[in-house]
Amino acid sequence: MWKQRFSNTGSLIFFILKRDKIRIPIWLISITLMTLLTATSFAGLYANEQERQAIAETMKNPAMTAMLGKGYGLENYTEGPMMAHQMLLFTAIVVAIMSIMLVTRHTRNDEEEGRVELIRSLPVGRLSTVTATLVVMIATNVLLSLMIAVSLFSLGIESIDLYGSILYGAALGSTGIFFTGITLLFAQLSSNSRGTIGLSFTLLALSYLIRAVGDVSNEALSWVSPLGWILGSEVYVNNYWWPIFLTLVSSVFIALTALYLNALRDLGSGFISTKPGKRHASRFLNSPFGLAFRLQRTGIIAWAIGMFILGVSYGSVLGDLESFFSSNEMMAEMLPPVEGYTLTEQFMTMLMAIISMLCTIPPIMFLLKLKGEEKRGQLEPILSKSVSRYKLLGSYMLLSLIFGFIMLTLAILGLWVAADSVMDDPISLQSFLKAGLVYLPALWIMTGIGVATIGLKPKLTGLTWLVLGYSFFVVYLGGMLKLPEWMANLSPYGHIPQIPVEEISYFSLTFLSLIAIVLMIFGFIGFRNRDIAG
Repeated sequence: MWKQRFSNTGSLIFFILKRDKIRIPIWLISITLMTLLTATSFAGLYANEQERQAIAETMKNPAMTAMLGKGYGLENYTEGPMMAHQMLLFTAIVVAIMSIMLVTRHTRNDEEEGRVELIRSLPVGRLSTVTATLVVMIATNVLLSLMIAVSLFSLGIESIDLYGSILYGAALGSTGIFFTGITLLFAQLSSNSRGTIGLSFTLLALSYLIRAVGDVSNEALSWVSPLGWILGSEVYVNNYWWPIFLTLVSSVFIALTALYLNALRDLGSGFISTKPGKRHASRFLNSPFGLAFRLQRTGIIAWAIGMFILGVSYGSVLGDLESFFSSNEMMAEMLPPVEGYTLTEQFMTMLMAIISMLCTIPPIMFLLKLKGEEKRGQLEPILSKSVSRYKLLGSYMLLSLIFGFIMLTLAILGLWVAADSVMDDPISLQSFLKAGLVYLPALWIMTGIGVATIGLKPKLTGLTWLVLGYSFFVVYLGGMLKLPEWMANLSPYGHIPQIPVEEISYFSLTFLSLIAIVLMIFGFIGFRNRDIAG
């Protein structure tokens, strides 16, 4: 009986591999190259031990602990511990995103588009599609682990040994397998791909926030988060394997639960039932903007709460930051005070860059929802009525711009509320708003890239995420890796003045805004002239 449920799983595995023959290699090669580039940069970054230890001192402050995880191996901060401390967490998040996107694509997305129903009309077992996805994702993450382990060891850096490199790769692979199981489970609970992705990303964000709060204030809390488990492996220092086994055992339990639930539920349904809609739509829902908002209302609320919590988590560490700077001579030498500004205000500029880039994610998702609706053939019924293409694209773009502003404002408010409660000499809300809202033109450019790709070439919408990922890499890690300035200048975030330390440049902000407008105009023209898929 059970054997029949897995019938032809092997054929479906080859089918998935054929469909993703480009997608999976791009993910694997990109993550491996990013890891190698970072490891190579660390190798020649600091001239001597004194410089490395100076950087290690900066890693002890609460803000860096919240962002990167609790420091270990700081007393001998060589390339290996440096690599694991500064890159393992963010690479693990990228691997988790890869797993969430690929699993959703082959489960809920295929179910929504009728592929699973078509496959089940053939002699295929009930659990074969889910099992095939699980096997492919486990194989992908194992291959990623091996590629990273071999690549890191092949660099020949003394402190990046074979044992630690294998553990580094295993930590990333186990993270991917864990979020594969989580996404499979949410694919059974939710009744659509939007809900599956939303729940999976919410858990990923909560994992990061819980770990951040735990690492700063209560170490026991960090062990609630799967990302905290991974950092507990202390790669290249103590090399603990038990957190990896804990992650894998949890993954097996979650994946088996997902398979069991998949065997129980009907095709197209989910265990979290959707409420029936109202008999008559309101006037607001009759407009394209109202429809776009209603379709994404749950996601908007979840992201809004998440952005506020993100701001609170960063703001809660600002109180300890000033005392840390004042009591640390080495840190004071590296970050000399600027007349008229506290050290916390100077450090705040980096926080604002990171927060603004994180706040760019939800508005891009709100905008690119239009591409998903087009792919499912749901734009034709709308455009067959008295709705112009300009109005349709403009509604999604307006939704993206409005809620991009709201997300950024909520994160800043959260930052200010927490900072105001923990700082002896709190920074005013006005200063926080100036430092944060100045990033709006960069956010508009990202929206403009999204509009341009939707209008001109929908298959290239991934370019938006590529630019955002590049921006995060060069702006966030550019200082630590001493990347050339021109690399940061290629990102719109690299041209934003760092308020309050720098003077505001109205020319730069105006120029960025004009680029955003031009991109949007090209997008509208392209969307009017091209064929609508469906």
